[in-house]
Amino acid sequence: MTALDAALPLPIDYADVLAARVAIGDAVIRTPCLHSRTLSEMTGAEVWLKFENLQFTAAYKERGALNKLLSLTEEQRLRGVIAASAGNHAQGLAYHAKRLGIPTTIVMPRHAPAVKVRQTEGHGASVILHGESFDDAAAHAHKLTIERHLTYVPPFDDALIMAGQGTVALEMLEDVPQLDTLIVPIGGGGLISGMATVAKALKPDMMVVGVEAELYPSMYAKLNGQTMPCDGDTLAEGIAVKVPGELTFRVVQALVDDILLVGERDLERAVSLLLTIEKTVVEGAGAAGLAALLAHGQAFRGRKVGLVLCGGNIDTRLLANVLLRDLARSGRLARLRIRLKDRPGQLFEVARVFDRLQVNILEVYHQRVFTTLPAKGLITEIECETRDRDHLDRLVEALRAAGYDVRQVELD
Repeated sequence: MTALDAALPLPIDYADVLAARVAIGDAVIRTPCLHSRTLSEMTGAEVWLKFENLQFTAAYKERGALNKLLSLTEEQRLRGVIAASAGNHAQGLAYHAKRLGIPTTIVMPRHAPAVKVRQTEGHGASVILHGESFDDAAAHAHKLTIERHLTYVPPFDDALIMAGQGTVALEMLEDVPQLDTLIVPIGGGGLISGMATVAKALKPDMMVVGVEAELYPSMYAKLNGQTMPCDGDTLAEGIAVKVPGELTFRVVQALVDDILLVGERDLERAVSLLLTIEKTVVEGAGAAGLAALLAHGQAFRGRKVGLVLCGGNIDTRLLANVLLRDLARSGRLARLRIRLKDRPGQLFEVARVFDRLQVNILEVYHQRVFTTLPAKGLITEIECETRDRDHLDRLVEALRAAGYDVRQVELD
């Protein structure tokens, strides 16, 4: 950012967010912001959750998309709109454009989650899959904008989009005025720009913290004047943006107190905890705030923290994998590799140890050929279900006490 850029007024202010709320009215759900007693006890902070995953399209993106659509001229509406999106912006735009009778084209990365592609098409949009990343899709969408004389609706780098997203913070601070901290996921920066604008206007001393996936630290790197790689398969594909917005960067630089990075394991744990504790389904990006709170808990201990569950569109198979991996890491699901002698009754004797400790056997796999053991030796792998880590440890100790060579097959 140049000195001239720094001297420019910010692209949105509090009045813009208030105007956005009037514009979108009750066409967007006012989602609940609820206290989580269990997460508060776990983290040492007082935690409130804003359930934006309960929007009709399961994400906050509806707010900004609708605010932008309502600003279009009649001619622009007739020609139609186009956007690039990893999924949630696509659905929010497609849903409200269909309501308003506006034709919509969405360009998505080729590997966008199938659930998001399917749901976007279900809202009446024409979906084009192009490129490996959001940035590839965005470049193609800009090309089609010119060729087809459409209106491009950005996912984040637009004042009307940012103002619409800021209505999330308006609702949170009306419902829970005692909040002193907001932890907000960052992709391109639209959500945190709008929310920080509201937070600093109403409570100038409020702490606003952004969260990015470690694999895509684009805003963090730009803010700190660093060059960092942005690549890889992240669970939080909704915030996997290689290049943050220029307008959003100016707001983040001026109003956001810090940006934290979270790893894939933190994201997986947060998704799992929100389902098991709060009984709510979120995608990786939607769990980023909780992931940051868990990973950097000391910084928030004793504070009154608001987290935005910004999206709930996660592929069911991926969700199942996340839950199973979390069970494995917590010791409730395990695979044990046990060395046996190739003689009758060996597996029966092992199973007796499992029975004695009341451990449920899920699968058994015998290996005689692909092993370095002698010809009369074998390896058996047993997948089992235990109550907790202590229960698993007692099982391993009992097997070793019975004379078996046993080790746990660990997750990477």
